[in-house]
Amino acid sequence: MSANRKMLARKLHIDWRNENLRDTPMINRIDQELSFSQTALNLRAYRQELLASNIANADTPNYKARDIDFKAALNGALGKGQSGALVLAQTSERHLPAAGSNRFGAAVQFRSEEQSNVDGNTVSMDVERAAFAENAIQMEAMLTFINGRFKTLNSAIQP
Repeated sequence: MSANRKMLARKLHIDWRNENLRDTPMINRIDQELSFSQTALNLRAYRQELLASNIANADTPNYKARDIDFKAALNGALGKGQSGALVLAQTSERHLPAAGSNRFGAAVQFRSEEQSNVDGNTVSMDVERAAFAENAIQMEAMLTFINGRFKTLNSAIQP
């Protein structure tokens, strides 16, 4: 193994003694290292869409606020647990597929009412704004982390 590859492996915290990694091309290892961040960032973006939809429909009668359990959705997307989503069985070829019902296996849930409204709307602007801001900060932190990983990778590749 060349010295450059060893240095890159040390900077990326890759254990070269692992038998499964020895025959894997470097680009696949980098992809494996970043796949968690990619999945988490995609789920954060999806949650941001749901929260924005809740805020946009704050005055819509009978609108029910929706959200996902981020931890359960991330575990489901990574294949580490149950995502809570049910798979529909197609008993006929003419049945429509339900593939687009929930992205990334994230089970969209209705938020419980904080305070009942006369028009049946369950959106609480304070709760939605706080969740939106928290999710935006989490997304920014993930992007900063990913940017740092790329800077580390770039410095390892430079002679």
